Amino acid sequence: MRDKATERWSTYEPFFIALGDKKVADIVITNHAKGRYGDRVDSGHEDAEEIAAWLWECLQTERIVPYYRKEEDVYLIDDDIVMVAEFGELTGPYPVESGPLHKMIVVTFLGRMSETIELRDLKSYYSWLRHSRRMTLMKNNRKKR
Repeated sequence: MRDKATERWSTYEPFFIALGDKKVADIVITNHAKGRYGDRVDSGHEDAEEIAAWLWECLQTERIVPYYRKEEDVYLIDDDIVMVAEFGELTGPYPVESGPLHKMIVVTFLGRMSETIELRDLKSYYSWLRHSRRMTLMKNNRKKR
């Protein structure tokens, strides 16, 4: 055992990070988010563990902020990367007095605002998408008659 060092969690370091009113203790990356991360954020890095470690670092340094003030689904990383996340409560005993711990489930990465201009205003972008899809469906419906 000589010259071997063991890594151990510091007893003074918190094991959760607050993001808004949630206490994030775990990060889950969906398969869709892995693919979108490789396509839209950083090509070549599609490993879930690497993405989760990067997100944990972003949480620790407070680089993740809500995209809109009152909504808790869409988040902005480094004022550029748009991410959609959901939260679920972790089961088990809670050593935290102020409430339950949460796991952050990363649903998808929408991309970089610097590359995709439409991401600057998501509400108008999605309303435009709904409108254009509805008009396309109506036009196709007229062709079938």
